[in-house]
Amino acid sequence: MPQYPSAFSVNVRDLIHKPGEYRDRTLTVALAEDWANAVIGVRAGTSVEANLRLESLHEGILVSSDIEVTATGECVRCLAEVKHPVEVEIQELFAYASDDALEYAIHGDHVDLEPVIRDAVVLALPFQPVCQDDCPGLCPQCGVRLLDEPGHEHEKPADPRWAALAGLTETKLAASTEEQ
Repeated sequence: MPQYPSAFSVNVRDLIHKPGEYRDRTLTVALAEDWANAVIGVRAGTSVEANLRLESLHEGILVSSDIEVTATGECVRCLAEVKHPVEVEIQELFAYASDDALEYAIHGDHVDLEPVIRDAVVLALPFQPVCQDDCPGLCPQCGVRLLDEPGHEHEKPADPRWAALAGLTETKLAASTEEQ
C-alpha cells in the first residue's frame, strides 16, 4: 500500500459520503522520475499541471481533470531535439471499497492520482515523434541532417554489374593515349 500523502495524493475527507458535493482544485507537481517511452517523455523535474474536479458520488469520488505538460525527446528521422505539448483529459472513479470491477479505491481520506495521470500522459506520447511533418531525416551515407543541408548530394556509385565494362573503357583510353 502506498505511503500518503504523496505529491499526487489529494485529500477528499470533506467529500466522502456526501453525494452531490464537488470541489475544483489545481494540482501542480514536479515529477520525481521520468514518464517516457523509448524516444520521448516527460523528464524528472518537469511540472505537471492538472485542473481537477472532485465529485462525490454514492459509489466513491469521481475525478475529472485536464492535464498539461511538455514532453521532450528526439526526432526519429533526424535526431534533433523535439518538444511536444501533451494535453490529456481523464475521468476516473475512486471507489469507497476495493472492488475487482473498479481499478482505483480511496485510501483512508486520500486518492492517489499518480497512476491515472501517468498512464494517460504516457499513452498520449507520440510513438514516433518528428521535428516537423516533412522532416527528410539523415543522409544514409554520411549522416548529415538533410534539413540543415537541403541540396546535399553524393556522387552516385557505379552499378557493380557494369564494373567489368568500366575496366574496358579505361584500357581503351590508355591504349589510345599511347598511340598518340
